[in-house]
Amino acid sequence: MAGEKVTFDSKNGKGPCPGAFFKHASSKKGLVVIQEWWGMNEQIQKQAENIGKEGDFVTIVPDLYRGNVATDNEQADHAMKNLDWKGAVLDIIGAVKFLKEKGCQKVGVTGFCMGGALSLAAAALVKEETAKLPEGEKVTIDAAAPFYGIPDSGLCDVTKITCPVQCHFGEKDALDGFSSPKDAKALEEKLTKAGVKVELHMYPQCGHAFTHQGGPLGTYNDDAAKLAMKRLYGFMNEKLQ
Repeated sequence: MAGEKVTFDSKNGKGPCPGAFFKHASSKKGLVVIQEWWGMNEQIQKQAENIGKEGDFVTIVPDLYRGNVATDNEQADHAMKNLDWKGAVLDIIGAVKFLKEKGCQKVGVTGFCMGGALSLAAAALVKEETAKLPEGEKVTIDAAAPFYGIPDSGLCDVTKITCPVQCHFGEKDALDGFSSPKDAKALEEKLTKAGVKVELHMYPQCGHAFTHQGGPLGTYNDDAAKLAMKRLYGFMNEKLQ
């Protein structure tokens, strides 16, 4: 793992946000990779590095917990419940701006579990949150690809999303209200009715966190994870050209 430790400007009240930056010299396509509830641990950094190498992207992982990494479910649950989600969205928008300042012509967002929900929230809120900024500081999110996570309606209205969306959910995901098949299909219906270009991919026999190799839930599915990454790379390469 050879991510460069960086700090970028954020409108979050906590100030500048740290992150891990993975530069892929030949690419002008940027992708913000958003953490699970664990924090910016080695696993999400490795995943961001692999996504960059395999998909031909410049990637960054914003450290939304600012140095805190959970090592068990209790710590992770506490960290996620105490996260300022709107502030995290502002960190993600800051990461998008950072990538564009590094030469990326277009930037997408993707994330897993909590990060999946935040990728949708960032896409929904980016226009509103940057509306008052000077013209040169405004940014856009050009594509979003959430994995098994949907934001609460109190955080954002997903029908405000204007970029294309590709969703990945497991058919055996039991997290009702967040990432169950029922939730995923309701999200697809809501986005479609709003005119958002959306793809929904459901993965048979897969539970929550099916792309997390070595994850504590034991739900990793190698075939499904590889297929999901192939779809992610194809989608982002098309939308970020």
